[in-house]
Amino acid sequence: MKYMTLFIAGLLLLACNQKDEQVSQAHADAEQAAVQIAEMWLALMDEGKFEESWDESSSMFKNSVTKEQWVETMRINRLPLGKVLQRNVKTKSYETNVPGKPDREHVAIQFQTKFENKAIGIETITPAKDSDGVWRVWGYFIK
Repeated sequence: MKYMTLFIAGLLLLACNQKDEQVSQAHADAEQAAVQIAEMWLALMDEGKFEESWDESSSMFKNSVTKEQWVETMRINRLPLGKVLQRNVKTKSYETNVPGKPDREHVAIQFQTKFENKAIGIETITPAKDSDGVWRVWGYFIK
């Protein structure tokens, strides 16, 4: 009986470890998908295609800023930085909730970016699963 209890406990531990590994893999997959979406979206920004970047953003993004406001803000704040010379992922973090926002799968990504007119910039971009389950950009900030 003692060995049977140990055997069952071992099986339960193994099952828990497998579940943790599956969750970790799912989060890693989500982070990878989010980085790919972020890089494609940033390519639009780099080309000055601000209207298209708005079009490709999430519904929550679009509900928070009009296309005209977005384009004007990016013309004022993004264009003066010049061309991107280098961009690398600095951090990425899978999350499911943000205070004051609806619960939604998202990945907060920070890129360290060297611009033509700004030696070190930090771009924070947050792709999230939109209401239709597709990853789209939810937020974007430059420091």
